[in-house]
Amino acid sequence: SSGINAEWPLRPGDLAQLPVPQLNQLRAQFEEEEQMLTQSLAQLKGVQSRFIESQESVLKLSKKETGKDILVPLTSSMYVPGQLANTDKVLIDIGTGYHVKMTIDEAKGYFTRITEYITKKMEVVQKNLIEKDKLRQVTTEILQLKIQAQQQQTAQQQA
Repeated sequence: SSGINAEWPLRPGDLAQLPVPQLNQLRAQFEEEEQMLTQSLAQLKGVQSRFIESQESVLKLSKKETGKDILVPLTSSMYVPGQLANTDKVLIDIGTGYHVKMTIDEAKGYFTRITEYITKKMEVVQKNLIEKDKLRQVTTEILQLKIQAQQQQTAQQQA
């Protein structure tokens, strides 16, 4: 078969049996997977920082008094003046356009759980990224050795 599925357990001995074109294809596949994992990790870090920022805002809000003057963001660069009407409950965006009213303690718990969940996902992605990098490095080394051997064989045949 010309397609390579890198999901089977790879060992350097297995890789050494593959011809150069398949090794090139496999190395390119590992590079592509590394890029996708790197992008996933960056996206998860962005989401994690937004949740941490939201959690910090909830903590700050719990220390403010009702009636206090505040600036309410309408966009990322436009604000209007307002007053805090209630510091006991907050409206939390839980994704896909859904909002849930929570107490400050519930919101703190929610942000703690979601941040821990994202951190665990980031650890899994990081582990996979390291594994793909190792596989790509081993594949590259074997590929270089095979190409050198072919060049030496060609040179000996011409001599």
